[in-house]
Amino acid sequence: MDESRALSPDIAALDDELVAGLAGLELALPEPQRRQLLAYLALLKRWSSAYNLTAVLEPQKMVARHLLDSLSLVPWISGRSITDAGTGAGLPGIPLAVALPERQFTLIDGSGKKIRFLRQVRRSLDLDNVEARQARLETLGDSPAPDQITARALAPLARLVHWHRDWLDQGAELLAMKSRGVEKELSELPPDYNVALHDLKVPSVEAYRCLAIVTKDKDQKVSKKVTQA
Repeated sequence: MDESRALSPDIAALDDELVAGLAGLELALPEPQRRQLLAYLALLKRWSSAYNLTAVLEPQKMVARHLLDSLSLVPWISGRSITDAGTGAGLPGIPLAVALPERQFTLIDGSGKKIRFLRQVRRSLDLDNVEARQARLETLGDSPAPDQITARALAPLARLVHWHRDWLDQGAELLAMKSRGVEKELSELPPDYNVALHDLKVPSVEAYRCLAIVTKDKDQKVSKKVTQA
């Protein structure tokens, strides 16, 4: 079954909107991957009727706020292994895994129902580069460190650093998607971390979006360095 057909009677129009949005991000994906992305939205919409996975269910808004917002991270994904912390319904992990099939994504959430949904997504979309794992983030320190950690509107930066301190100390990089108010969060970070801020321009999304990239300061300096890119 083509899951994407459940999304809209005019799937071609949604695909056109996705293509235009990708162009705005200076990205291009072939039709099979775009079909996977729209099938993911269809599954998300269908499962949300019972599982309350997202409040955004209008198809055009889902393209912008779920797919394009997540894919705005693509230029900063450089590692081979990426952990999506507190993934929820699979954002940004699933769109990134579709767009970057050569990289391995581990999607972590404490909710069993969300992990069941993500395992269904993995099967339906044939995403061999995705693993969905139910766990609490503060218990993951003994697991092998990924190259990068993504987090979308999950928690303040200081809490994210606390949860992932062991991995950051081993060289992992935290990519935290943020909105307004991130400046206050910077002042609450421990001093031995570097932060680079990047504005994210997401087509059809008016709200301010930015990316905070956090790394451990190997020089152990007494004050953190904050750069605006």
